[in-house]
Amino acid sequence: MPIDSPDQKIGIIAGGGQFPLLLCRAAKDRGVCVVVTALEENADPALSGLADELVWIRMGQLGRLISTFKRNGVEKAILAGTVTKPSIFSGRWRPDRKFLSILPKVKNLHDDHLLRFLAGVLAEEGIQVQDSTLLLPELKTPPGRLTRRRLTKRERVDASYGFKLAKELGRLDIGQCIVVRSRAVVAVEAMEGTDETIRRGGALGRGRGVVIKVAKPHQDLRFDLPSAGPTTIRTMAQSGCSALILEAGQTLTFDREEMVDLADEAGIAIAAFTEAGLEEGL
Repeated sequence: MPIDSPDQKIGIIAGGGQFPLLLCRAAKDRGVCVVVTALEENADPALSGLADELVWIRMGQLGRLISTFKRNGVEKAILAGTVTKPSIFSGRWRPDRKFLSILPKVKNLHDDHLLRFLAGVLAEEGIQVQDSTLLLPELKTPPGRLTRRRLTKRERVDASYGFKLAKELGRLDIGQCIVVRSRAVVAVEAMEGTDETIRRGGALGRGRGVVIKVAKPHQDLRFDLPSAGPTTIRTMAQSGCSALILEAGQTLTFDREEMVDLADEAGIAIAAFTEAGLEEGL
């Protein structure tokens, strides 16, 4: 059943960035009650002015998350926003009894496995995790060229080469972004995140790095969709990367108009393709 009526509620498990804020506003526009469990050191304090109920939790407080949703009658939830992955090893997270009870069943802490496992635990508690774009399908990146400048021949070659390699990286559940120059991978995303990957790749690519972000094969739309926005372009401009390649329909673009304007000003090309239409599109 779609979340579009005032008698429904939606739970949001909020990480960092603007995505949770946008979801809250979209839900409120539909008259839907919003209950937010916000991750400390990640989520934006501005959520307090948008949620009907806001509870701050630390990484690992799974029991508190579940009890908050159950107390408020939440049966549908969305995972949204970034989590600073190095915080997992910082010692600042607080696993509770519920989390510790399931930890032996978790095979690894890679994104896809961990989030699928979490969704399964929530489902057992009567809370179904929904597609992250349920309320904001317009955030999905459309196919085609987004900027005035077209890809150069060199960038098209690197885009085709890197797109396939980025898919393999996603298949291993390591990351969703790589930087390529002259058919050589100069940076691979791991736990440090996209911006640091771009900085490293830009330095090694010496002004000719092509940044490629794609979804994992058989991407689960409930979580962890790769995204780009104005900050991505600013980082690319500072690092000397020349083009951004996104997977159409499987990546999110925030503040798209501003992002494209910044890219045009910096001479950065942005293009989006589906895997099936990659060669034809290039």
